[in-house]
Amino acid sequence: MVFPLQTVVGVVASLWMMAPSVPGASWVISGNETKIDLTGGAPRRVVPDGPDSLSLMDFSVFPPRITHVMDVPNTVIGPPSNIALTPDGKLALVANSIRLDPSSATNWVPDFQVSVLDLGQQPPRIVGHVGTGAQPSGISITRDGRAALVANRAGGTLSVLSIRGTQVSSVGEVTVCGAADSLSDVAISPDGRTVLASVQKGGYLAVLKWEGSLPSLTSQKVSTCGQPYRVVITPDGAMGLTAGAGVGNRVDRDALTVVDLTSSPVRTTDYVALGAVPESIEVSPDGRWVAAVVMAGSNLAVGDPNHTDAGRLVMLERVGRTVRVRQEIAVGRIPEGVAFSPDGRYVLVQCHADREIRIFEMRRGRVRDTGRRVGVPGFPSALRASP
Repeated sequence: MVFPLQTVVGVVASLWMMAPSVPGASWVISGNETKIDLTGGAPRRVVPDGPDSLSLMDFSVFPPRITHVMDVPNTVIGPPSNIALTPDGKLALVANSIRLDPSSATNWVPDFQVSVLDLGQQPPRIVGHVGTGAQPSGISITRDGRAALVANRAGGTLSVLSIRGTQVSSVGEVTVCGAADSLSDVAISPDGRTVLASVQKGGYLAVLKWEGSLPSLTSQKVSTCGQPYRVVITPDGAMGLTAGAGVGNRVDRDALTVVDLTSSPVRTTDYVALGAVPESIEVSPDGRWVAAVVMAGSNLAVGDPNHTDAGRLVMLERVGRTVRVRQEIAVGRIPEGVAFSPDGRYVLVQCHADREIRIFEMRRGRVRDTGRRVGVPGFPSALRASP
């Protein structure tokens, strides 16, 4: 069940313009954390840490109106999909995968909760929490906005949540794999009947069917290139897409896996080379474009011979039942999340090391840098837009 938040989400700041009235808002939300720093080449606990936060960007105008909501726990540990918004743009779910270990100065342990953010209030604020399995990570919400699935990375389960207005409650859990296999992300087809779950360390996509109150695991395991991390389904439900690093040496060229969801059984049909260590992928609202961000050596320590000062944004276009690379652009170090604005006109990229979000414009099938930078109060770690 959802329990009232006892602490007040206090500090709210705005950039460029005053915060908008909520009706008509077109949200993109960045989760920013202060507990874990990746800039040294590996996750390192920050001491002392500060409050995590969300940066709410309203793209009903451009430049977008920005509101920062402080003291909302979230983390960079896990795919940048631990935020999900309901289709009506009135509610957001924010998973906090880990919390700092009070018995250790360097370690962290799994958390077990998702925060509920009411976007209809002015300013938006956390109105409750709901319990999940161990280390809630990627989140997906059904197209009707009445249910959500949360991938519990340290538990190997999917938490099933019911959404009724601002009331979010746990319906149950479905076991997908062993805890060591690292269930990282989840995607729900537009008709709500097919679920893809990325079993990262297991190296496959699990397929579930959802016809009752809980999804049911099928026997099918879909082959992927490398260790699947972020997973998405195109708006027409025809294709599943996933990407992730391979064995983890962080210099090999990795690939996007294309899955045909119209075939029976569903099957992998293509691999499309992206670059070293794809962190996140996203599909444009019209289903034509796919944006991917790759580390390209920018996540390595400065003294590493393969270190670079820039990650890459890779833009792909849908061609029939697959996608093709159309453009690559240098971005800042350690690009975490990528998202399209709800109208598809802009592409946003989080740059962890720079503590900023870069905004690109889609124009005539190409992206260009607008020069707009959104500074955020922490390391940007998750990024999602209103569907």
